[in-house]
Amino acid sequence: MEKLLIVGVNTRPLAHSAYQLGYEIYSTSYFCTMDFNGWHHKNCILKQKPYNSCGKFEESFDPPLLMELSSPYIDEVDHIISYTGAVPEKFPPSKIIGNKKVENVENKYKLYQKLKNKFKFPATYHLSEIAEAQEIAAQFPEKKFIKKPVQGSGGYGIEKLKNNNFESCPESEFLLQEFISGENVSTSVLSTGNESQAILSSKQLYADENPALPDFIYGGNIAPYPGEDSVFKKVAQAVVDELNLTGSNGVDMVIDKDDIYLIEVNPRLHGTFECAEAVLGINMMDAHIRACEGELLSLPSPKKYAIKKILFAKKRSLVGNLRYEGVFDLPLENTIIEPGQPVVTLIFSSENLFNCLEKIDRTASHVESKLKEFKY
Repeated sequence: MEKLLIVGVNTRPLAHSAYQLGYEIYSTSYFCTMDFNGWHHKNCILKQKPYNSCGKFEESFDPPLLMELSSPYIDEVDHIISYTGAVPEKFPPSKIIGNKKVENVENKYKLYQKLKNKFKFPATYHLSEIAEAQEIAAQFPEKKFIKKPVQGSGGYGIEKLKNNNFESCPESEFLLQEFISGENVSTSVLSTGNESQAILSSKQLYADENPALPDFIYGGNIAPYPGEDSVFKKVAQAVVDELNLTGSNGVDMVIDKDDIYLIEVNPRLHGTFECAEAVLGINMMDAHIRACEGELLSLPSPKKYAIKKILFAKKRSLVGNLRYEGVFDLPLENTIIEPGQPVVTLIFSSENLFNCLEKIDRTASHVESKLKEFKY
């Protein structure tokens, strides 16, 4: 049995699919939830304990610590998959399944510089001082702007410029980018490096309005995109081809009327993983690995809808029993979740989109009823 190490923020969905393929699973991640089954060899950053706070991900996640926790496994395993939060360049390239060098893609300004003459982007500036951002914004009073980190994912660190200022102090360097008020679409593309295939587009969701959350935190997907997506797929495929990526990759775009703006590229398996499996009836890990080996699977058209929704705590909460159908990434019962932190992931599929939405809303209400406010 071949041994596979998966490294990232939350490796549960990838580990489950890889286990179904017959791999012996090794994992290092930030989260280790109750449904992260016992057949894994695993190391985790977050250690959940009853009546103890889980803290805040944005304060506690530490990529060097993730690497440190991975080090005992690296020599032992046959293959490594780098997921969100991990950097493939840190591992032996001969063991990586997927893109081995991603710095020029995950660095949003380098990506912009490389592709700006071939694809449409929002106006983008690489800055180091708030005063520079204020000066640029003042030149274009008709436009809205956001600040975003040069590298990062999940929507963390993105903030609107309000009253010509930011609420938080930016990093030593940051991007000022024109805010495009359109529909957020993510397209999954499989590629061998020689040929590619866009397999699915989805509507990207932000977290529900929540006073404890910034505006742009990733909150899930609706797949397939509820509308015509052939143009999005064509653009996404062209982006992946231009970057010569392999395996499964995600291309995030904003659609504003007839304009398609490229926002970022995820050169790895990404958040639509479970929705793709549900609507296409495939094992996405299998599709990813085969693409890396030079084979594109013949995939069916979507026959149903799937919705993934991440629920975040609205207040400091003591967790009850959250074992409901369609609920994943379960926290340990009686742990404390801080405001604005993820509680669970909801995933439902149906041939009818409204049935999906109804199941999501009903289950979200059940989960929220089991979160008891916990005073300091």
